Amino acid sequence: MAVQVLTVLAYKAGEPVTSTLLAASVNTNPVVIRRLLLVLQTAGFVETRKGASVGSRLCQPPQRIDLAQIYRAVETAEPFKLPQRSMDHPCAVGHCIQAALIQVFAATETALERELAKTNLAHILALVEKSCGQSRQRPH
Repeated sequence: MAVQVLTVLAYKAGEPVTSTLLAASVNTNPVVIRRLLLVLQTAGFVETRKGASVGSRLCQPPQRIDLAQIYRAVETAEPFKLPQRSMDHPCAVGHCIQAALIQVFAATETALERELAKTNLAHILALVEKSCGQSRQRPH
């Protein structure tokens, strides 16, 4: 959802965009979007104004925002979480599996962030515009 919201803001190229329009794009409630915009504002991606020029806009070029930065800003839960269970049973696998999986999960998350960092918001916008051109539909 965050990538889509930021892509709409990039598409609008500095024009203020309301949470209502963003919510329509994502197919959710404007309140959900306003909460997300607060997170994105804290991360330094957007600025939101109230009053005459109401709406949100990107506060840095889309080329400078990569998907890993967005991921880190919005994902608060661990993507690969081990269950919190007591390991007081005699099974060797059950007793040691968490230690083994911690290493795998850490490497997986590092690889995920590395791959996300290779793509910036400008690239996503270009793909969206190309796709919309092929389907003859324009994004908001």
